[in-house]
Amino acid sequence: MNTTLGKRIAALRREKGLKQDELAEKLGVSPQAVSKWENDQTCPDISILPQLAKILGISVDTLLTGDEQQEPAVRMLPEEQRKDIKDMFLRIVITSTDGDSVRVNIPLAIVEVALENGLNPLQVSDSDALKNIDLGKILNMVKQGAIGNLVEVESADGATVRVFVE
Repeated sequence: MNTTLGKRIAALRREKGLKQDELAEKLGVSPQAVSKWENDQTCPDISILPQLAKILGISVDTLLTGDEQQEPAVRMLPEEQRKDIKDMFLRIVITSTDGDSVRVNIPLAIVEVALENGLNPLQVSDSDALKNIDLGKILNMVKQGAIGNLVEVESADGATVRVFVE
C-alpha cells in the first residue's frame, strides 16, 4: 500500500464494509472529519490512531506507513536466543469500551513463583476475560520460546484484554 494516509484509511474502511459515518461514530468524530482525512485535507489526531488502527484491523505502524511487513504477533525463539525467565515480563493491557486502559507489568519470575505456590496473580480482577486466562499455559509457552502477543480476548461488552511477554 504505497499511498497517502487518507487513501489507506479510505481503502481499509471500505474493506471492512464501513461507511464514513459508521467509522466516525465508532471514533467519536464527525463524518466530515473522516471525509477530510480520506481526501488528505487533514490527518486524524494522534490520540485517535490506536483506535482507528484497531477498527481497521492493522497496526498503527502499518496505518501510517503502508508497510505491511510486520513481525508476527507471536514469535518462537530458538533456545540460544531465549532470555532467562527472571529477565522477562508478563504485560497485560485491559481496554474498556469507553477507552479507559489499565496496564499491568508482572515479572515472569513472580508469576512462576505464584503458580508454584497455587496462587493466581490475576485473581485481583473481576474481569471475566482475565479469569479464563491460564497463566500456567502461558508460562509453559514462554519456556518453549514463545514471545509477543500471546493472548487477546474481547469480552461480550467490547472490552479487550491483551497479554504479551517480552
